[in-house]
Amino acid sequence: MLLAYVAFSSARKAEQDRVWTGLAKETAHQIGTPLSSLLGWLEILKMGEHDPQMVEEMQKDLDRLQKITGRFSKIGSQPTLEQGDLRTVIKNSTEYLNTRIPRRVQIILQLPDDPIVLRFNSLLMEWVLENLIRNALDAIEGEGTITIKLSKSDKRVELTVADTGRGIPRHLHKAIFRPGYTTKSRGWGLGLSLARRIITDYHGGKIFVAHSEPGKGTTFKVVLPS
Repeated sequence: MLLAYVAFSSARKAEQDRVWTGLAKETAHQIGTPLSSLLGWLEILKMGEHDPQMVEEMQKDLDRLQKITGRFSKIGSQPTLEQGDLRTVIKNSTEYLNTRIPRRVQIILQLPDDPIVLRFNSLLMEWVLENLIRNALDAIEGEGTITIKLSKSDKRVELTVADTGRGIPRHLHKAIFRPGYTTKSRGWGLGLSLARRIITDYHGGKIFVAHSEPGKGTTFKVVLPS
């Protein structure tokens, strides 16, 4: 019975991995086609009369699409981890999102003055942070603050994303990381489960709900080995 259970569990995990990989590869393929067309239109715009600010923003969105393609293509394969400053990832992500979120939502950064250097994949780490920020935006529902804090000790790096949203009931603190679980009318419920996979499987860390209070907000914490 024990051997049968182990065999069944292994087969089920392998099937789940194939689903993840197939979803990732197909998404990368689907995004790649319109991305090529958009790059061509951008070059045409650059040759004619245009608003420089418009072209600059289009370029940012195109860069973002390229990053998305890169992110999905890495799911299902072992990504490369490189030495870098985690503060740069946070600054880049928030700079892009700041101009694309509701004006009544404020993102507050609490970053140390010194570099937080460790081995990570920047594309995937940005993906984790953006998923947490978008989750916070959904919880805030129009007005509030999102506070991102980064700190480092001798053995680990801690990243927290705290919002002033509606909060998460305690019995759902683990369920929200399951693939397909969502309380939203749209979406596949993959954001937090992908974030957990990236942090735990690829970076050897942990991600969890550190604190949540209904009507007052939620704090997610990411812990990475330093």
